[in-house]
Amino acid sequence: MRLLLAILVCKLGHAVGSLIGKGSSLPGKYALKICPDILRRVQLPGYIVAVTGSNGKTSTVEMIAAILQAGGKTVVYNQEGSNQIEGVTTTILTHATLSGRVKADVLLIESDERYAAHSFRYFHPTHFVVTNLYRDQLTRNGHPEWVYDSLKPAIHPDTELILNADDPLSGCFARGQEKVKWFGLDRCSISTDAPTGVYHDGAYCPVCHAPMEYDYVHYNHIGAYRCTACGHHKPATDYTATALDLDSGRLTIDGSVTIQLAFRSIYNVYNILAAYAACREVGIAADTASGVINNYILRNGRMQKFTLGAHRGVLLTSKHENSIAYDTNLRYIAASKSPCTVLVIVDAVSRKYFTSETSWLWDIDFDRLACDSVQRVILSGQYANDLAERFSFTAVAPEKCTVEPDIRAAAALLESQGDEDLYVVTCFSDRDKLLDLPCVKKEV
Repeated sequence: MRLLLAILVCKLGHAVGSLIGKGSSLPGKYALKICPDILRRVQLPGYIVAVTGSNGKTSTVEMIAAILQAGGKTVVYNQEGSNQIEGVTTTILTHATLSGRVKADVLLIESDERYAAHSFRYFHPTHFVVTNLYRDQLTRNGHPEWVYDSLKPAIHPDTELILNADDPLSGCFARGQEKVKWFGLDRCSISTDAPTGVYHDGAYCPVCHAPMEYDYVHYNHIGAYRCTACGHHKPATDYTATALDLDSGRLTIDGSVTIQLAFRSIYNVYNILAAYAACREVGIAADTASGVINNYILRNGRMQKFTLGAHRGVLLTSKHENSIAYDTNLRYIAASKSPCTVLVIVDAVSRKYFTSETSWLWDIDFDRLACDSVQRVILSGQYANDLAERFSFTAVAPEKCTVEPDIRAAAALLESQGDEDLYVVTCFSDRDKLLDLPCVKKEV
């Protein structure tokens, strides 16, 4: 009886909540109050694919869903992005029959890395993808190794892990685990001999804390690592990016599968590898997977094209308080060859916590904007002065920087001047503060 009541409450709550934009987690929360162990009682599909990590969860899940559907699979997944236990419960119950059966071939779950142990208390994934683990949202996550410790209890012995071979910390999940598949990137044109960026989280081994050495690095501390003491090292990969040319937007997987990249970013390459590996492990053919990924454009709103005055613009959305997410977009801008202006907006720090803590700005590699193609940088939002202080310690010429805290005024300034390309770097909470202005015309 409790099972039926919980499912009915969840379905009704989701239907009503969807009308007011609050139907992703609250229905699951109420269902769990009615029947706390409901995730033990429901009948789930034979394939349960979970995706977690500091960055790339949503993008990877989106690609996996598209590939699976192209391969003829019926997929249930949390499209609304609510990835803690309440959101996972909402997803499962809204797609369940009144008897508790989820009618699908695959249940695909984006899971918050800190709360995965709660989400998977009563069931476990058949396949678990970990995209990466690194510094992320200091106010809630603290140190990456603490996040690792939080995620570790969610790993079941029968689950097949699909891990980033180039990430020293994610690789630790394989210790004592029998079922592991690895994805990674061989040395390529963008690789360096040593870690780059503002900080070096890969300086010490996450297993024994001895000094770490690298044969090559793709970004930050992601690359071919090896510990000088315990031997923790990059393993041989099962799914490999054997060639990568970001200038031409061409990726080759396993020496034979060629993919054109709609978004020419090293981080997108890793998301593609994770999605490709997961779908191949679930039985999708290589040509089906590559066909979907080829020139795949993400639907999650992380990149939005628009016009502002005579400017053709691209808004690049970064995860809150996540320096590597910002580095993703700065690296993309720096790789462009055309003259451009960059608008950086920090008007909100967190979507969930009331904080004005901005130390994470110092982890962002803003020096990437010290290139000839970037003609000027406009700093805007409530924290424009914090940005200005941060930029005063970069190689970006002071005369290129303008501080305009008011986002509307910054947009008006751009509307009245120039026709160069425009890139906007901001977070999810702030993206619509620009895009919803009357002077901005979004491309559909």
